Amino acid sequence: MTYAQLAIEPEDVFRQMGYGDARPDAAVAQELRMLMDTVAPLAQPRFCFTVKRGTLTADTLTIDGTCFHTGPIISRQLRGAEAFALFLCTAGSEIEDYSRRMTAGGDMLRAFMADALGSVMAERCADAMERSLQESIDKLSWHRTNRFSPGYCRWHVSGQHALFPFFGSPNACNVTLNDSALMTPIKSVSGVIGLGSHVRRLDYSCGLCDMKDCFKRRGRR
Repeated sequence: MTYAQLAIEPEDVFRQMGYGDARPDAAVAQELRMLMDTVAPLAQPRFCFTVKRGTLTADTLTIDGTCFHTGPIISRQLRGAEAFALFLCTAGSEIEDYSRRMTAGGDMLRAFMADALGSVMAERCADAMERSLQESIDKLSWHRTNRFSPGYCRWHVSGQHALFPFFGSPNACNVTLNDSALMTPIKSVSGVIGLGSHVRRLDYSCGLCDMKDCFKRRGRR
């Protein structure tokens, strides 16, 4: 997909930078517009997903003999699913390379903006993946749950190691995974979505989770 298809507005990046509903001064806004114009022709966001049948218990999901220890919060949200989409999305390496160049050159404002833009790109790419997934399940009259990723809602980040083999390549979408379960590019998102006739897209159960710096929790402040 293209950067333009992500439909990112400056306000999206400002919120990621911590401005909330406030507006930065004109100089910062101009810098961001210039950054977005620079990144647009370079960015190569990507996503992929695969749909599998599986067995869900109170705190695990088993697919093709692989057990994901998702924990009770995610299992509760996946309840009623007839199948599961395993997904991988990335903003691509280009925005991270740009941020590193800005840091090396001492331009910390642009480096910070590029980092924020990369985070927004990764989430928008995941949103685009969900729209594509929905198109593929519409013919079954299926619905989908929210998406859930290793590292959140008490699903340990090491779950990435069980997840990645399902994408068919060690560098699917040009994303790699190291021994510590860190994805490269960092601005990438992976996880699971429940699918079926009876699943519901519930609110994230932030009240049941003790992860204080979760981006979903930040969005509700």
